[in-house]
Amino acid sequence: MPHDPIPASDEPVTEAMVTELVHRFYDRARRDPLLGPVFETAVRNWDGHLAEIETFWSSHLRGTGGYKGSPFMAHVGLGLEPESFDRWLDLFGQTAREVLPASAAERALAKANHMSVSLKSGLFTIPGRPYQTPR
Repeated sequence: MPHDPIPASDEPVTEAMVTELVHRFYDRARRDPLLGPVFETAVRNWDGHLAEIETFWSSHLRGTGGYKGSPFMAHVGLGLEPESFDRWLDLFGQTAREVLPASAAERALAKANHMSVSLKSGLFTIPGRPYQTPR
């Protein structure tokens, strides 16, 4: 199934914006009653994790191409539920709209939504787990 292209932005995104986006989001997520315990269990090296996520968002928002990881494999086995991704999208969307220029925030949200649907589709169709329709 083809994906809609993410519109280009006339407003530049700086590395400082990406850093602020990632740090502000994770400050919120770590305090969140649903997401916080998952992150505290899964992430052992916060400096390394934040740097990797900054590289991910810089690749997508600035076109730097530095991210080489696998978001799907990073989420396998964490005990996530579909509502974890919904909450992640809520917090990420709030943060992106606060930190990024409007058009860049929309591009980030389009990417985040696509990732959420893809991860939910893959994680919750595993044999032995009940199927959840992607939102």
